[in-house]
Amino acid sequence: MKVCDSTAEAVGDVADGATVLVGGFGPAGMPFALIDALIDQGATDLTVVSNNAGNADTGLAALLDRGRVRRMVCSYPRQADSWVFDRLYRAGEIELELVPQGNLAERMRAAGAGIGAFYCPTGAGTSWAEGKETREIDGRTYVLEYPLRGDLALIGAHRSDRVGNLVYRKTARNFGPVMATAATTVVAQVAEVVDTGAIDPEVVVTPGIYVDRVVVA
Repeated sequence: MKVCDSTAEAVGDVADGATVLVGGFGPAGMPFALIDALIDQGATDLTVVSNNAGNADTGLAALLDRGRVRRMVCSYPRQADSWVFDRLYRAGEIELELVPQGNLAERMRAAGAGIGAFYCPTGAGTSWAEGKETREIDGRTYVLEYPLRGDLALIGAHRSDRVGNLVYRKTARNFGPVMATAATTVVAQVAEVVDTGAIDPEVVVTPGIYVDRVVVA
């Protein structure tokens, strides 16, 4: 694990066409500084996986507005302030894969746990499940879902120690922990880095073994 001197260093090697998992529950836990650095870095043709498709004109919405994202995988593409995504989607300039929120989290958890696929009842019998494999188990219909992996995860946490153990604040932890297990490279934006041993092991949410880079922002 490396403590980076800047956000630019933290995302400097992101490749065009990468799949990027972006943490956050709305603005809570959104790694705004890392997203700004990714905008400056210039990677394009990205697939972005996040809970929603950006808010207002900052963060993830700003990345979309620059035309860097080819495909969005999310649960809530439309909110009162999601006008950037709305405009791009209506113009046919971005693709959308809509995934129910629990399925989104579980697909990433499955990727991190090495699970090949799983059955879930969400969406069974609706147009959302059309074309997907289904199975009846104990009289209930389930839809087959596959793991969702990323080349990169950008997550926002509250604090890290020098080996990458992370703690979060409140709803900022909703997607960060599962994303950290599902990506090849994990970069965490934190408010502070403390000495190793300063964080009580009982409160660590994401163990440092999953974290590749940390930057204070």
